[in-house]
Amino acid sequence: MRIGLAADNGAWHKARLLAALTDLGAAPVLFSLADVTIETGHPEPLRVPGFGGDLPDGVLLRTIAGGTFEATTMRLGVLHALVAAGTAVWNGPAAIERSVDKAMTSLLLARHHIPTPETFVLSRREAAAEVVAREAGPGKPLVLKPLFGSQGEGLQLISRPDELPPEELVGRVYYLQRYVARQDGAWQDYRIFVCAGRAIAGMIRQGDGWITNVHRGGRPLPWRPPARAVDLAEAAAAAVGCGYTGIDLVEDGEGGFQVLEVNSMPAWSGLQQVTPVDIAREVAAGFLAAVRAGQAPRLVAEGA
Repeated sequence: MRIGLAADNGAWHKARLLAALTDLGAAPVLFSLADVTIETGHPEPLRVPGFGGDLPDGVLLRTIAGGTFEATTMRLGVLHALVAAGTAVWNGPAAIERSVDKAMTSLLLARHHIPTPETFVLSRREAAAEVVAREAGPGKPLVLKPLFGSQGEGLQLISRPDELPPEELVGRVYYLQRYVARQDGAWQDYRIFVCAGRAIAGMIRQGDGWITNVHRGGRPLPWRPPARAVDLAEAAAAAVGCGYTGIDLVEDGEGGFQVLEVNSMPAWSGLQQVTPVDIAREVAAGFLAAVRAGQAPRLVAEGA
């Protein structure tokens, strides 16, 4: 099989995936989506570094480098073109687009009746202010999140309309989600890693503040997820169409869980510290099985 690993950053993750793919008998070619070109004078116009005039049978995507809207659009277009040509891509461009756009993730979760905190997405500050005035207040804030944010960056608790930033500072989209506090006051939530439709590992994330991301100082702790959490995580991964993903959950205060996030390019260095599961090997094995089967993960929400 002609296998590519697309990664622009994250040396630790790249090394783990390269080693796992190699150990499983593949000969992966490491490349960046930024180096893919389109040259219409060739029999195969899509030119992927390391594959000559051919296309890879499978591409395992680890990261897409940040850049302009135009650059990101082209790189997603390359992934769409690979899928259209029969290349198995993990995670595929549709799953990436659905998970990166938090509004679409929330919509898909709601449509599939997967418990998630009540969410409000608005374009105008006046409309957002009306929602905050109606839904928030002292002791019951809403969380303002960047629509395309990750790793806990840019989160704000909003209790009053005057706390909302101007439209230009939020990309003219206000994504507001009800804050779910634990009854014991602890700052803690959960991450479940799902691969090929199956939950393979989980962890508790504890913080010294309400943002618990490991990237922001949260502490990973071992956790064996209960069946109800596993079912939710697997359903969320299927709703978005991810081959592998990190699902963030919070307790709902009634003995259950709600899904906070679906991450299509998850990091797992923190999780790997507290689980015996070799996550990179699981991802590599699931991906290679998909390549052999000649298909990408089924999108439950196709056409949504």
